[in-house]
Amino acid sequence: MRVLVTGGNGQLGHDVANRLAARGMEYKSVDIADFDLTDEGQVMEAVREYQPDAIIHCAAFTAVDRAEEEQALCRAVNAGGTAHIRKAAEAVGAKLMYISTDYVFPGTGTQFYKPDDPASPCNFYGQSKWEGEQALSGYPKLFIVRISWVFGKNGGNFVKTMLRLAETREEVSVVDDQIGSPTYTFDLARLLCDMIVTEKYGVYHATNEGICSWADFAEAIFAGAGCKTRVKRIASAEYPAKAARPMNSRLDKEKLTENGFERLPDWQDALKRYLKEIL
Repeated sequence: MRVLVTGGNGQLGHDVANRLAARGMEYKSVDIADFDLTDEGQVMEAVREYQPDAIIHCAAFTAVDRAEEEQALCRAVNAGGTAHIRKAAEAVGAKLMYISTDYVFPGTGTQFYKPDDPASPCNFYGQSKWEGEQALSGYPKLFIVRISWVFGKNGGNFVKTMLRLAETREEVSVVDDQIGSPTYTFDLARLLCDMIVTEKYGVYHATNEGICSWADFAEAIFAGAGCKTRVKRIASAEYPAKAARPMNSRLDKEKLTENGFERLPDWQDALKRYLKEIL
């Protein structure tokens, strides 16, 4: 199987490419320097040239606050670019895996969102990713995998931000009323590679097991890194941001079990392994 990975320089795409290599699978990793997702011609040419059997589409506009100000670009990448990937995948008959987000949901309540629950994004980034999902509607060989709170070795993330702040601060304010599940890209990449070799198509949710608040996550980071920095727990209202954030990012992952996929380890275990990798 030949696999094309978009967003290969990002946190997830980097780990997906490494996992494919470790499995001895033939793959090509591409990023913005290779083609512009918003240019249909470039996308078609790149895909036709490589002739992949599967495309794992990790590339996206992910700057959540910037998305509110750069809506046209965000939509062009996340919705238009995904439509271009679909057209190219159709041209070569490839399986297609689209990486989506918990932000497609309204983020209210305390329930675990199921894959078929109604979407109602709370910000423009979530809206653009939902439009990307819609652009793929009806594709016969499609996986949609929604993820949340991602951290990995390649690129910036919440863990690295907390560690950087801990170098100069005795106390860091972190919201404690947004609840979700961290997702380690190393663990997620294994699952995505497990999935792409099957034909168990559909919409899935995938995060590390367990839930926490951002404040809980920050405390675990400081404890795991041996930092003495304290966490001041605050409400989201005390931390103004351009884009609204979901208060509830709980995702139901039972569909993974139902289809025979091994779920990801607990987030605390993932964090421990990650800190060992980067410290």
